[in-house]
Parts: sequence; C-alpha cells; structure tokens
Amino acid sequence: MAINTLFAELGNLTTEQRNSNSMNLDSMSVKSILELINDEDAKVASVVRNEIPHIEKVVEKLVILLKNGGRLFYVGAGTSGRMGVIDAAECPPTFGTPVAMIQALIAGGNEAVFRSQEGAEDKEDRGALEVALQRVSPKDMVIGIAASKRTPFVLGALKKTFELKSTAVLITTNPRETIDSSYLFESICPVVGPEVLMGSTRMKSAIAQKMILTMITTTTMVRLGKVYENMMVDLQLTNQKLTERAKKIIMLATSCSYEEAAEVLKSSGNHVKTAIVMKKLGLNAIEAKKKVEEAEGFVRRAIS
Repeated sequence: MAINTLFAELGNLTTEQRNSNSMNLDSMSVKSILELINDEDAKVASVVRNEIPHIEKVVEKLVILLKNGGRLFYVGAGTSGRMGVIDAAECPPTFGTPVAMIQALIAGGNEAVFRSQEGAEDKEDRGALEVALQRVSPKDMVIGIAASKRTPFVLGALKKTFELKSTAVLITTNPRETIDSSYLFESICPVVGPEVLMGSTRMKSAIAQKMILTMITTTTMVRLGKVYENMMVDLQLTNQKLTERAKKIIMLATSCSYEEAAEVLKSSGNHVKTAIVMKKLGLNAIEAKKKVEEAEGFVRRAIS
C-alpha cells in the first residue's frame, strides 16, 4: 500500500482523530489530566453495553462450538493482541479449561507480549499462516481484535478463517458501517471516540476490548456449567490462594465449616463440583462425580 494511501486511510479512522476535550493536554495540571482520562474512560461501559446484541450472538455461537470440541482463538497485534493473551491465559485457572480450548495469537509471537514488535502487524500473510498452522476448522472460532479495524495481520487471519469455513469475528473501536463484513460471522464495534492522546488505543479502546473479552468468556463459561450460583466451581487449585478460595466456595455453597470444607475437598480429589455435591447430597466421591457427569457439569442440575 502506498504511503499516501495509508495516510488517507488512517486519517478517516475514528481512533486516529483528535479529542476536542484534550487539545490543551500538555498545559494541564496533573490532577486535570487524571480527571480528564477518568472522564473519558467512564464513557466506555455505556458504549460497550450498546454492543450487547452483537456480543450475545457471538457467545451463543461460541457455546455451541466449544460444546462440540471446538476452540477459540484470539488474534491481534500490540495492545489488542495482549488483551487476547491476558484473557486466554486466565481461563484455565479460573474455569478449569484445557489450555488448547482458548488460545491467543499475537503478531510477532511470544516476544511481542513483553516488547513491542511493531512491524509484525503489517504482515497479512503471516496472520493467515498462523491460523493455518493451528489447523483451524469449522468447529473453531477466531476473534480478531483490532482497534483500527485495518491491522493486516488480523485481517489476514480472519480472511483465512473464512476460507477454512470457520467462524470469524472482528472486535474494533471503529464504526460498523466502515467494515468489510463479507468474511465475518459478526462484528463488535464499541466506538469509544478519539483517545485523550491521539491514536493511543491502549487507552479507551483497550478498556473496551478487555471488557468485551471478559464478557464473552465469562458468559460462555457460565453456559458451559463452569459456575454455580455466582461462584467459579471448576477452578484449578494451582496455588494456595485458589485452594483457600475453593474451601470458601464449598463453605458458602453448603453452609459447612472450614474444617468440613477442607475435608470434603480432599475426599473429592480437589474437585470443587464433586465436593459440593458430596456435601449437599451426602454421597461419596464416586457417586457425586457421577451425578456431576450426568448433569453435564452443572452443579445446580446435579443437586436438584
């Protein structure tokens, strides 16, 4: 793409405009700058809420795919890519998901998580290759995250996803009407407006992306039976904090003492769902585990 063409394209992006509220940013006091950033950040939640019908469509599709052995891939560059990495990394300890179920592909590879690899985002063919290397199939969903809507690495990945008859989704903070949706299952477009610092999409755009990714995976996991009431009951006890949290969950779910929770957790093989059903129904670990399996992982269904 010629430089002048790219310059014109960037000039039309909402994320590249100047924010009229921060024109004097360099002459403002520290307190005023902080208040301005906070005021702008406060606008994000309502913008994201307007996108719920589109997020809902994605979640409903994702639940079906994951139930049938599918996977979710986030694809992004820079800050957008790191948002995907964060959400994917948090799912196994929080929801007990296999590492392969939710993955993140970032332009520039693992190094880009910690140190900027800016040129990597310009390689559309590399995005396509990354998707191909993962053997993405119709059972999978690929969510591209690109504040600007135009990141070549992300678009290459999504176009390849469509070619492989998989489900392609784009999250961008530019308007929906400016997107080529011919290869997309759905687009999620929270238009948060110009950043306080022109073009710095690590600000409001990143906040919107983080909110949406958290909404997608949390809601999906609820629908997959990973939650009882409002508690994570498939968490992996990989550290002391999570072990103590598991005991608290059992105590709250069954109205038992700390000592009883610790005992039943141990008897269950450190499986919180099984422990709750054991305590609720007076079953042994084998019987309770069978109940959970028959209920397809839903604790409420297992004890009802």
